[in-house]
Amino acid sequence: MDLLNTLVDKGLRRELPTREEALAVLATSDDELLDVVAAAGKVRRQWFGRRVKLNYLVNLKSGLCPEDCSYCSQRLGSKAEILKYTWLKPEEASQAAAAGVAGGAKRVCLVASGRGPTDRDVDRVGKTIAAIKEQNEGVEVCACLGLLSDGQAERLKDAGADAYNHNLNTSEATYGQITKTHTYADRVDTVQKAHAAGLSACSGLIAGMGESDEDLVDVVYSLRGLDPDSVPVNFLIPFEGTPLAKEWNLTPQRALRILAMVRFVCPDVEVRLAGGREVHLRSMQPLALHLVNSIFLGDYLTSEGQAGQADLDMIADAGFEVEGAGTTTLPAHRSDLAADTGAAAAPAGGCGSHGGGASVCGSAAPADGAEAAGCGSACGGCSGHAEAAPVRAQADAGGVRSDLVSVRRRGAGTDIAPNA
Repeated sequence: MDLLNTLVDKGLRRELPTREEALAVLATSDDELLDVVAAAGKVRRQWFGRRVKLNYLVNLKSGLCPEDCSYCSQRLGSKAEILKYTWLKPEEASQAAAAGVAGGAKRVCLVASGRGPTDRDVDRVGKTIAAIKEQNEGVEVCACLGLLSDGQAERLKDAGADAYNHNLNTSEATYGQITKTHTYADRVDTVQKAHAAGLSACSGLIAGMGESDEDLVDVVYSLRGLDPDSVPVNFLIPFEGTPLAKEWNLTPQRALRILAMVRFVCPDVEVRLAGGREVHLRSMQPLALHLVNSIFLGDYLTSEGQAGQADLDMIADAGFEVEGAGTTTLPAHRSDLAADTGAAAAPAGGCGSHGGGASVCGSAAPADGAEAAGCGSACGGCSGHAEAAPVRAQADAGGVRSDLVSVRRRGAGTDIAPNA
């Protein structure tokens, strides 16, 4: 298939596909699906080998958010019967994080509902980061606290945060349809603040909210322009009590095509399979490992994921390996540049190039083990929309699997051991 051969060649050179090529990936038929996965898998293995990075979520403050993000169970007016609690103490958060690290997680994502942190909240999270790093040597910590004010990203960096997550979620053209209490530009501003402070920027999307193929391509190209180091791909779980309760638009096949498109557009970034994978990919989750190089382990913010051991078994059975603590996730050309220019603004080249033009495309060595070249609110980030009460809507596409979705009743904010 000429399209796939072209996309593989571009991915191996870190060259941006055309919009028409990206749209064509989403338009491929189910008969072509395995060819699409195989092609994107070549790009994934070029830059990341067969390694899978594990990430673990800790919900520092659950529910009671003043923002109106339509996809989120923590939103203003949500009737989802989720856990609601105020800030965890640093030692409580550290204990929750330790469970994920023991399960193999390299990164702990600290998430708090709300529009954005106060300066007091930043101090509180700083103490939590210190407690986690004292107990877990070498662990990465990503904060996801909503919209940042001037200077807050720098303070989080000084407190020991390694990364900051704030998702764009959908295209600029349709953003106002899912959120009214903040703007798309607000989200872009926060990602830029994190980048400028020297934090590793993490920003992704939510698929399945009724958007068009053009919307999906728009947001992924916008992400490439912002140049995050990691791009979490979330799949909407429509749950009762929110405006998107009836939006069942995904099949496993479409979810895989979306992941493949993201990989082709951002070939050498950490593409993370995030919220909704168990519900929408179901038994086809192992195929997604050929496209992504990172997943969340265990539970999400307010919903339960599949058992942590099942995640580990899936990775091993599919022929992949958990990325070790001593391994650098990003390819050398990205991680070295990030270390040298951490406080610089994002380069124009965007994800997949880190500013590298055609003269350097393909010049970096493959990752170890790789094949030779041939939220305004925090609830929108770190797979926050994967927080769902059991769903009973009728699906037009993928079918309802409410048996795979249940409200989190263990881990952070409870007295029950976490799933990791």
